[in-house]
Amino acid sequence: MNEQRLQWNDLEVVRAIAEAGSLSGAGRRLGLSHATVFRRLNAMERRLGVRLFERARTGYTPTAAGEELAAAGGRVEEQVLAAELRVIGRDLRLSGTIRVTTTDTLLVGLFSSIFRAFRRAHPEILLEVAVSNQLFNLSQRDADVALRPTAAPPEYLLGRRGGTIAQAVYLSNNGDSGGEDWVGPDRHLGYPALEAWMAANGADTRCRYRVDTMLGMLAAARDGLGRAVLPCYLADPEPSLIRVGDPIPELATDLWLLTHPDLRRVGRIRAFISFVAEALKARQEILSGQAVVP
Repeated sequence: MNEQRLQWNDLEVVRAIAEAGSLSGAGRRLGLSHATVFRRLNAMERRLGVRLFERARTGYTPTAAGEELAAAGGRVEEQVLAAELRVIGRDLRLSGTIRVTTTDTLLVGLFSSIFRAFRRAHPEILLEVAVSNQLFNLSQRDADVALRPTAAPPEYLLGRRGGTIAQAVYLSNNGDSGGEDWVGPDRHLGYPALEAWMAANGADTRCRYRVDTMLGMLAAARDGLGRAVLPCYLADPEPSLIRVGDPIPELATDLWLLTHPDLRRVGRIRAFISFVAEALKARQEILSGQAVVP
């Protein structure tokens, strides 16, 4: 019984032959060779025990059974296309859920206000934000979009550069700046570029306090535990901190908006990335440390 079942591609072959009137014409439509179409037609006729086409010098003419299967193929194709359009239409509508991953620093210092504006503009789109300093696996849908500072985004992801994050040295302006002490990253923060800069500039030998988050480093500098290298967008608006010198060129990091290629045509994902990218354009001076936010 199972051997007699027709598959969708069987109906495609019958319909293509009926419409083209020849095996070669059907093959061109299907992207198959003349021999493959001939072999598949013969296999179907043997399996069903009926003749689907009359062969003549002028071409292939469908029998009553062939006409019925060709018509069925047309109906199936219409249903498949309709279902495809419904699915695409659902994803093109600006609704649904987007799971976003970013760092705690970026969320607090930059993206929370952008997310608020996005939610107001698109109330039917729900945001789920996963805060992590590790890049989630977007291939396994741990997240739909990653907003990350990185010099080398993964090649398997689609990316849009959102600007360059500047960093500078900050200390407390409350009269107790920690003297010559420094605040540095704990090894669990995983920040080798900053560790290398501190070592090259002698700051590591005067580092008396380490913490595994940038927000923790900001709090430490604000409370007078020492100087700290912090992102300008985060530290410049902080009234209890003052910047020491210009941004550090070797610690500038690109900010990327990343998603998986399979999601590039999903309406809500495209809307979100475009919205965030435009919002970041208006914040380039803040990101690059060229403007101090009051």
